Amino acid sequence: MQGEPAEAERDADKPQQNDAGPVFSGYGMVSALLGLVCVAAIALSVVIWSAHHERTDTLSNQIRVAQAAVDWTGVLINMNQDNVDTSLRKLHDGTVGQLNNDFEASMQPYRDVVLALQARTSGQINSVSIESVHHNLQAERGAPPPRPEPAPPEFSTRTDTVLIVATSVSENTGGGKPQTVRWNLRVSVSEVEGKLLISRLEPIR
Repeated sequence: MQGEPAEAERDADKPQQNDAGPVFSGYGMVSALLGLVCVAAIALSVVIWSAHHERTDTLSNQIRVAQAAVDWTGVLINMNQDNVDTSLRKLHDGTVGQLNNDFEASMQPYRDVVLALQARTSGQINSVSIESVHHNLQAERGAPPPRPEPAPPEFSTRTDTVLIVATSVSENTGGGKPQTVRWNLRVSVSEVEGKLLISRLEPIR
C-alpha cells in the first residue's frame, strides 16, 4: 500500500479546473464586437445607397418631365401661318385630360393671333423649373385604372407642374417692326401608362 500516498501527492500537484471561469474569451468578445460593427456598416451603406438611388431617380424623372414640357411648348411658341395646322395636331396629340377635351377652345386664341398676324415666328425657351409634384395615391396602391381614350390625368401615376419662361419674335410678312412676345407659362405634365403628356396649360400673369 506504499504506492497510494505517492499517487495522492501527484493528484494534489495537478492544476485544478475552475468550472466557474469566463464563458467568452477576450478574443471572442473582440470578434463579436467586430461583427456588430460590420453589420452596422453594411446597414449604413444600404441606407446611403437607397437615398442616392432615390435622388438619382427623382433627378432623372425631373429631367424627362422638363424635356417633355419644353418640347411641347417649343411647338406652341414657334407656331406660324405656314405650320399652324401641323403644329396644332402635334400639340393635340401631346395632351391628355381636360386640356385634350377642350383643346380647340384652349388653342383658338393662339390660332387666331397667328393667322391674323400672318407672321413668321421664332421662339426660344429661356428658363425651366419644376414647381411641384403630385402623386396619385390610388394608382400607387395598384388600383387598376380604367382605359378610356384619352385617359384623364386623374388616372396618371404622377403630375409635375413646370414653369416655363420663353420669348418669341414674330416678323410680319408685310415688313414692319418685329414683335417680341414673352411667354410665362405653367405647364402640367402627367405620366399616363409610361407616357408624359400635357394635362394643363396656364398663362402666368
